[in-house]
Amino acid sequence: MSDKNKPLVAIVMGSDKDYDVMKEAKEVLDKFEVANEVRVISAHRTPAACQEFAVNAAARGIKVIIAGAGKAAHLAGVIASWTTLPVIGVPLDAGLAGIDALFSTVQMPKGVPVACMAIGKSGAANAALFALAILALEHEGLRVKLERFRESQAQKVKEKDQNLQQGKD
Repeated sequence: MSDKNKPLVAIVMGSDKDYDVMKEAKEVLDKFEVANEVRVISAHRTPAACQEFAVNAAARGIKVIIAGAGKAAHLAGVIASWTTLPVIGVPLDAGLAGIDALFSTVQMPKGVPVACMAIGKSGAANAALFALAILALEHEGLRVKLERFRESQAQKVKEKDQNLQQGKD
């Protein structure tokens, strides 16, 4: 991929408290050596900054945006309203077990799409993997890395099954 230091994926969250979960996305992207940036931008408390970020993301080289938010969880939808880049929402548990954030993220109106992952850390990691799959459409080396990752996951499951079949814990 072109400039290794130029971020291709932006990870955005509504509060710095969300980083404990959203760092899962960063760790996956870092493992795959995909440059990324992490920002705290609130759709409600900093709406002008949110708009500026979304409007200028593509011009800065961003290809995919991962947005994590809890409660009303409008961040992914607001960002998607200002850009045509793919936006992946990660609902966060900031109350009501994250169900409120899930509904806010997944229930986008027709014409403003947001991909929605699972609530919490699994969702953050899967958001990064989904972003990598999008980038892999244009980057052969990344596609190969993703294939190897999937193969290694399958191998780990086979090994665990074999250990159980042999009576090993």
